[in-house]
Amino acid sequence: MTLRLGDTVPNFTQQSNEGDINFYDWAGDSWVVLFSHPADYTPVCTTELGEVAKLKPEFDKRNVKVIALSIDDVESHHGWIGDINETQNTTLNYPILADADKKVSDLYDMIHPNANAKVTVRTVFVIDPQRKLRLTITYPPSTGRNFDEILRVIDSLQLTDNYSVATPVNWKDGDDCVVVPSIPTEEAKQKFPKGVTEIRPYLRMTPQPNK
Repeated sequence: MTLRLGDTVPNFTQQSNEGDINFYDWAGDSWVVLFSHPADYTPVCTTELGEVAKLKPEFDKRNVKVIALSIDDVESHHGWIGDINETQNTTLNYPILADADKKVSDLYDMIHPNANAKVTVRTVFVIDPQRKLRLTITYPPSTGRNFDEILRVIDSLQLTDNYSVATPVNWKDGDDCVVVPSIPTEEAKQKFPKGVTEIRPYLRMTPQPNK
């Protein structure tokens, strides 16, 4: 199954270190970051899982639940979590799915045979409360993920869902935004009382509307 942006992601029930998880029930009305790992006790992933544990308050502020996946079993996960906590100076505070049967990996197209036919690639899925896929980023095994970037994208998605703006290159929360092209400039000036700067007719900037 190939998942594309805007698709409704499939539900599943799978074991985790926190017990069986029905994905839809677990997600509730939250956004979700699902991120996959090729195996337990892998060095790059160990650093990633520790960082996400430290960032969990930032995800919580944005109504985002985080959940990891690795193809090893629950018993292996428990041992790995001990290593993560010790080496990364944290306490893991979210579930890791045990995908030994690769059920979720296949559902979410996490196996890329031309890279490695035997293991899941390291993909991030951002899923909104309507179960729609909003972002995927797939990384090679040698490159650790940038979870500050994941938070930045979630900020952009949540902002642009609620206001008629887009976010420009390297945008971060609090920066000026782009007025969407579908709104004429005169209408934009009424809609965005903080001001509209017209750089070109198609490129108009306004201060972030919810700040």
